[in-house]
Amino acid sequence: MTTIDVWLPIPPEEIEGLPDGPNYLFWDGGEDFPADPGACAFYVVPYMKSSEVGLRPLPEMGSVQVVQTLSAGIDHVQPGLKYLRPGVQLCNARGVHEASTGELTLALVLASLRGIPDFVRAQDKGEWGGGFHPALADRSVLIVGYGSIGSAIEDRLTPFELARVARVARSARTTARGPVHPLAELPALLPEADVVIVSTPLNETTRHLVDAEFLARMKDGALLVNVARGPVVDTKALLAELESGRITAALDVTDPEPLPQGHPLWHAPGVLISPHVGGPTSAFLPRAKRLVVDQLGRFVNRQPLRNVILTTGETGN
Repeated sequence: MTTIDVWLPIPPEEIEGLPDGPNYLFWDGGEDFPADPGACAFYVVPYMKSSEVGLRPLPEMGSVQVVQTLSAGIDHVQPGLKYLRPGVQLCNARGVHEASTGELTLALVLASLRGIPDFVRAQDKGEWGGGFHPALADRSVLIVGYGSIGSAIEDRLTPFELARVARVARSARTTARGPVHPLAELPALLPEADVVIVSTPLNETTRHLVDAEFLARMKDGALLVNVARGPVVDTKALLAELESGRITAALDVTDPEPLPQGHPLWHAPGVLISPHVGGPTSAFLPRAKRLVVDQLGRFVNRQPLRNVILTTGETGN
């Protein structure tokens, strides 16, 4: 059997349990490729690199069988799939980011409701101030995009004595916690929510899902939290609502991203911005390594892969 190349963005000697057989090569987006891309059979896309970096070897990967991201979203890779032959499986990193993103979502919600940014600014000036702020207790929360990350977010919200959690996904289903509503019911659910958390993938259905109409349906004083992708929210429409003071927002992602200096979103009233840090924490690396080992074990042993989002050449891709 011919030895196959596997490209990894983590040095292979730092990953315990890699299956025997493949030739493991380290490439984290550097200028020089570690070998001929045409010999790569399994490509793990560098994490936290630009789309241009991750896509650069794809036109030359004529033998690749699997493209594995280390991110939950795959929108940054999809533009390069046109270069690949039919039958290539694209897999995401379901199971890697749930803990980190769930934690950050909770932190953004609590910081926004309890006024933490104002306290930090007051501390910088040596000023003592107080006052009443909304609690998370007794709030009604709507999670838009109830996949594995949405479920992990609810895990972390559960101890906070919420009045209600409503869940929305592309299609209706039932979970142990209660019903998941279809996207078609979103307009009726928005006016009831004190906190709206967006954790959808970015695709043609969700691009600008949070538009002027969506925002207008949110109740006065509600908090919008975006831990999905920046273009899920119409920035112009959000700015109009923020500048009116009617709602507030906490954003881990923005459109454009990175948010350039001088952009009005930086200084809009009632907004808290974190620089797309939902995934990169100390929880990332051990979970990413476990995913890679599991997927490569399946690949070598010709078992079905996990997290297959699409296969090139199939209808609709």
